[in-house]
Amino acid sequence: MLLGRVIGTVVPCVVHPGLEAVPMLLVRPLDLEARPAGKAIVCADPTRMAGPDELVFYEGGREAALLCDPSFVPVDHAIVGIVDRAHVEPSQLEPAGSGAE
Repeated sequence: MLLGRVIGTVVPCVVHPGLEAVPMLLVRPLDLEARPAGKAIVCADPTRMAGPDELVFYEGGREAALLCDPSFVPVDHAIVGIVDRAHVEPSQLEPAGSGAE
């Protein structure tokens, strides 16, 4: 799963069958320190709970299509849930093998 922040909404002019009531949100991918890590993407929100500026975790590819009901609708990314709080141990942020020995 991937971490991101909701930065906006997308309003499609044509909606594929199965996605009629699914919100489409603009999400900025984040790294483990919650810094922007790439260009914004469009995520389907089958949870229908995420809103502006919320920290979310999302999935991409085939797994994203499985999250929607009915499954296998044409989506590349889908929100799995909302993150209440995240904590990463500082020692886990260093690449493997980069520590002083």
